[in-house]
Amino acid sequence: MIELVRSNDLVFLSWLLAALRQEGIEALVLDAHASAADGSISAIPRRVVVDEADAGAARRVLELADAIGREGGP
Repeated sequence: MIELVRSNDLVFLSWLLAALRQEGIEALVLDAHASAADGSISAIPRRVVVDEADAGAARRVLELADAIGREGGP
């Protein structure tokens, strides 16, 4: 497993997991409990990891997220 992204943005993480799932990519969120336990200071980001074999496709999904964020759409 390789780390794809770190974030405390729950909306982004939800979108990312759904987009990865739609592409058939299994992803795990690590540190979710530790992140929630630290409260609102966001000291511990959640980490999304994917299988190494899916890394290229997962990065393309991240590129789509970046395009949506910058331009409001792909």
